[in-house]
Amino acid sequence: MRILGLSAPVFRILAICCLISFTSIYVSRSVLFGPSIPKASGLRVPFSFSGPIIEPPEVSAGDRPRVLVTGGAGFIGSHTVVELIGAGYAVTILDNLVNSSPESVARVRKLVDAPEAISFVRGDVRDEGVLSRVLSSARHVAIIHFAALKAVGESISRPLDYYENNLGGLTTVLAAAKAYSIKQIVFSSSATVYGNAQPPFTEATTVGMGITNPYGQTKYIAEIILKDFNLANPSIAIACLRYFNPVGAHASGSIGEDPQGIPNNIMPLCVPTLHDTPIQEFPAHLTPVFAPPPRSVQRVAVGKYPKLTVHGSDYDTPDGTAQRDYIHVVDLAKGHVKAIKFLSKRVAAGVGGTEVVNLGTGSAVSVLELVKAFEKASGKTIPYTLGPRRPGDVPAVWADPAKANTLLGWVAEKNIDDMAADSWRWVSNNPEGYATTQQ
Repeated sequence: MRILGLSAPVFRILAICCLISFTSIYVSRSVLFGPSIPKASGLRVPFSFSGPIIEPPEVSAGDRPRVLVTGGAGFIGSHTVVELIGAGYAVTILDNLVNSSPESVARVRKLVDAPEAISFVRGDVRDEGVLSRVLSSARHVAIIHFAALKAVGESISRPLDYYENNLGGLTTVLAAAKAYSIKQIVFSSSATVYGNAQPPFTEATTVGMGITNPYGQTKYIAEIILKDFNLANPSIAIACLRYFNPVGAHASGSIGEDPQGIPNNIMPLCVPTLHDTPIQEFPAHLTPVFAPPPRSVQRVAVGKYPKLTVHGSDYDTPDGTAQRDYIHVVDLAKGHVKAIKFLSKRVAAGVGGTEVVNLGTGSAVSVLELVKAFEKASGKTIPYTLGPRRPGDVPAVWADPAKANTLLGWVAEKNIDDMAADSWRWVSNNPEGYATTQQ
């Protein structure tokens, strides 16, 4: 009897050799990279990024518990890494640098007292192989998942990218957490999940109604995924943090917000003319509900944009402009550390489950109040015009942060003047963001 032109004995020998080779490869992979991460079913849009993976350095973090921070080179992520190191943790940053810079990691290392406790890997959270290499390189006790696309306007024109990246990234991270027995997960959610609900928002406020963009939808769906995952894995403790409007920068002026392309926030567009050539007029309201983009203020102040257009001046608010709950990014970062400590206690007590927590100040600040605060901080005039309302905008949005106070022991400490002063220091020191060479 012949099989594929080979005699039966020869075919059996080749089959055995193939089986031995396959087993050897699988065992070697398991030893080198740890257990395989189950892939989520469904369509997966290919991802890409340029540049090599930067492996975690061979350093000793002592007895520091290690946390994986996805998107840790970004605005909120970089500030959170600073606070984590200050609180005694070691950190592995995983970031594909699509909307961030390796310079932020370098500067964070200069700010902290234990730079050797920070490892950096350039890679995409949707890559199971990269996650396996990261999580098998050292024992991680927790994951803080920031990595996601976050521009509201862009999400409307690129919805599939947002759904695939934000939700595909989350499911891959959750599969990795399960495969490597990581019991603490902090997820970066958003107040956009409240849609058109009426403030003040508590964690019991209805979510998912009136969300006007794919970005907000991905956060809403992500929260559903987290709860379903937790039902199937009840020993895992999850904190889902709903942010309101992060602004500000580190007090040193070394790290801050530096998104690629047109900014999505009002503060950076407000920053008076260090440059002589205006680029374009930029609206103070980009998103339908959580609209005033803080980064906008900075860009106007340094002359990158000639003026703001404040959409809506006839709302039922003290000055007629929309009000939002702005929170300093350092306060927000400290909230993540509080969440990790809370989850650690729960896991130690054998308690899992998901907690949803608002991170906001509980105070509403109007667009014009924000502009005035930035004028005070910069000593410059921010030119603006008043425009009509935009469809979907609401007069006021703010959080009820009572649960964060009682459950996490967290309270926002910085006010709008602090936010403006730190934003101005960052943009003054770094007019070109991380492309600015530090002296």
